[in-house]
Amino acid sequence: MKLVLQRVRRARVTVEGRETGAIGRGILILCGVGRGDTPADRAYLARKVAQLRIFDDAAGKMNLGPRDVGAAFLVVSQFTLFADCARGNRPSYLDAAPPDEGEQGVAAFVELLRAEGFDVETGVFGAHMLVELENDGPVTILMESCGRETP
Repeated sequence: MKLVLQRVRRARVTVEGRETGAIGRGILILCGVGRGDTPADRAYLARKVAQLRIFDDAAGKMNLGPRDVGAAFLVVSQFTLFADCARGNRPSYLDAAPPDEGEQGVAAFVELLRAEGFDVETGVFGAHMLVELENDGPVTILMESCGRETP
């Protein structure tokens, strides 16, 4: 799995003019599922995201986690995180999971975050989505489960 995390003041996603998810202070998560990703990959990343200290404390230092500040998550599926641009000018997506596997992986990741007690909003898998955000910082972090340490 690959994630792009953006600390936001607000974020929302719309599909065909209809809002499908919106949050205030929190983290927008662009979530890509790769071929062969496992439940252990999802659990590893959900745990890391839930504990990631990227919110400012009283001294202005990034020292607080999402739970400390009452953050919410907006998860948007993003198979293009697996784009391979090494050859030619048109990206290949062979490393992305097939749609059914990708949808299942994103849904399972969302449920893991909800099980941690977080408010989690989502986009619509496979839809053309418009994502709006106010990046706070800006703080943008890349995470992936490939090469992870064993829990």
